[in-house]
Amino acid sequence: MSTLSIVIPAYNEESAIQAVLDRMRAIGPALREAGFAEWEVIVVDDGSRDRTADIVASYPEVRLIRHPVNRGYGAALKTGFAHARGEWLAFLDADATYPPEALPELYRVACLSGADLVVGSRMGRADSEMPVVRRIGNWGFAFLLRMLGGVAVSDSASGMRLLRREILERLYPLPDGLNFTPAMSARAIYEGVRMKEIPIPYRERLGQSKLHPLRDGVRFLHAIVWTVMTYNPARVFGMAGFGLAWLSLALGASAVLWPGPTGWPFPRLFAAVVLAAIGLHLFAVGTLFNYIVSLFHKRPIRQSLFGRPLFRRPLEHRFLPMGLLSVAIGVGLYGWAVWARLTAPPFPAPWFVPAVSALTVLMGMDLITAGLLVRALAELSQRELRIQQDLEARPAITPSVEPVPQPISVSR
Repeated sequence: MSTLSIVIPAYNEESAIQAVLDRMRAIGPALREAGFAEWEVIVVDDGSRDRTADIVASYPEVRLIRHPVNRGYGAALKTGFAHARGEWLAFLDADATYPPEALPELYRVACLSGADLVVGSRMGRADSEMPVVRRIGNWGFAFLLRMLGGVAVSDSASGMRLLRREILERLYPLPDGLNFTPAMSARAIYEGVRMKEIPIPYRERLGQSKLHPLRDGVRFLHAIVWTVMTYNPARVFGMAGFGLAWLSLALGASAVLWPGPTGWPFPRLFAAVVLAAIGLHLFAVGTLFNYIVSLFHKRPIRQSLFGRPLFRRPLEHRFLPMGLLSVAIGVGLYGWAVWARLTAPPFPAPWFVPAVSALTVLMGMDLITAGLLVRALAELSQRELRIQQDLEARPAITPSVEPVPQPISVSR
């Protein structure tokens, strides 16, 4: 039998908190039947200016913890977790949107699947009362997390979850605001936390919502992208570079296929080359970041862009030759342009070939520099392993008996 701590963050929720606590009282038998020997309810009043704390205080079985000032949704949850005594931690909002009755089912799913984190998904039921704007935003964040994290997620920001206390150390640090939950989802994916989602009914809140779609949407986006950046930056930089590369191809193809009435559209062609150079630069920077992140986390290098390895051979073996080839092409291109008299009138765009040549040389130098840095970082990432291997090295054959020293004869 396990123990459970249920944390409810509350800020100005006098119109809903009583209904939530009454429902919490009613699920006691279901929690015991699910397998909990003991449970506790902790309400963290996050600096409310209404009667929220007074209502909670009228429930003697509920532990009330008060913040003197409003510190944020995530801060309230972290305070509750710090005071919790249970082996399992659960949390849900105080606005009566999430069903406390689903907690026993979340625990049963955790036991059957071996999950460390079970999320109640608001997106899996047709009767969900989530507003359309919030539903669209939540779908967008879930799609973004799926693209960047490589794991299918339906509700990245759900405020009803059950987790093992022992995984908190792997999930922290987490933000203090409403972006606590999307950041938790992203970190759980990259920390290898076993996560499971189950659909739950969701009701429109009682009282005024604290969520500001635009402001908090930006925070959610920042939480997801920045968390991914701290684990697999090549995913973010690589996708940005990949998108610019496709845009470069489309722009270059449009210039070739539809040049326009004035002949070759050199500005469009040059823009395509610039986009390709920026995309390649972003990809190289992302690769360098991955090695730095790997050194910090002491984990193998992540070299995946869309869930699969990028290359069969290490990247440091490719950047150097690609860079040297790019420099050679750039120098050769400029030499050919001078020989063919394309750098002066009457050529219609004498600036074009020198500019492209310079960009090609710069791309090459960028790749050469990245290749050298990646090779150095690769050596550093393997340093501890190689030290251990050298310390554990033994002679191939060790004599079982120490040789007896023989007297040295000196001939006179």
